[in-house]
Amino acid sequence: MNSMKKTIITLCALWITVCGFAQDAATWKSLEKPVNFYLANDLGRNGYYDQKPIAETMGKMAENVDIEFVVAAGDVHHFEGVRSVNDPLWMTNYELVYSHPDLMIPWYPILGNHEYRGNTQAVIDYSQVSARWRMPARYYTRVEENDDVTVRLVMIDTPSLLDKYRKDTDKYPDACKQDLNRQLAWIDSVLTVAKEDWVLVVGHHPIYADTDKSTSERTDLQKRLDTLLRKHKNVDMYLCGHIHNFQHIRKPGSHLDYVVNSSGSLSRKVSPVEGTQFCSDQAGFSLITADKKVLNLYMMDKNGKILHTVTRSK
Repeated sequence: MNSMKKTIITLCALWITVCGFAQDAATWKSLEKPVNFYLANDLGRNGYYDQKPIAETMGKMAENVDIEFVVAAGDVHHFEGVRSVNDPLWMTNYELVYSHPDLMIPWYPILGNHEYRGNTQAVIDYSQVSARWRMPARYYTRVEENDDVTVRLVMIDTPSLLDKYRKDTDKYPDACKQDLNRQLAWIDSVLTVAKEDWVLVVGHHPIYADTDKSTSERTDLQKRLDTLLRKHKNVDMYLCGHIHNFQHIRKPGSHLDYVVNSSGSLSRKVSPVEGTQFCSDQAGFSLITADKKVLNLYMMDKNGKILHTVTRSK
């Protein structure tokens, strides 16, 4: 009798688990639109903290949603970047963690401050090693299209736009070597001709956010980048990472949604600031979906639960 009871309890628990996942799978599937992709950043913890569970959730969700690519918004490698394309961190921070078959899709990365502590060129050159790592330059743009829905990604290099890194030539030797005015002129030129349904600018550092990081990081971007983004009314969102929590901010006088994506491994506390629509200290990632009329950014925790949705409508 006891054995039978144990069997029944085990079967019930299994049924609850399966049904629970099925319900999640159905919920995830209902979010799907013609264009679907992930936003992830601040990943590199060698699988520790929440990195592996989040990677597993990303894989499970991709079994049910047609995820076409991953935008990796910097700091894939903590703490001193990588030395070369053969650095073991490529395996422990990336290849062995994001190993789910449905994550063997294009990854479009940018440089974060931790990459700038190492060999930044190696991060770009890894595109010649990995079929899914696709980084043609320090900053670049690409257009994703499916079922006549177009999304332009403008992938930028924020560490080289910040005086904090440009002046610290010992810790960030490559930052001062980059022509910030050339990059800003390039951003301006790309946004001037962008005609896609949705235009998203992706950098590592926030323009507005609650953070104990140096104030100059944000003021430099407000002066150099935000004035440029506000000029172009076709820009829908500025997406970033860096400070390891979720934040959605809207500023008076700006037509953009400013989104801070949480860490894909280790998260930090957060408080609301002026313009905060939502914030959370949960670790996770974001799912972005788009059709001709609506673009949604879903902030997901490590279990794939939606914490907040940022919506842009035509």
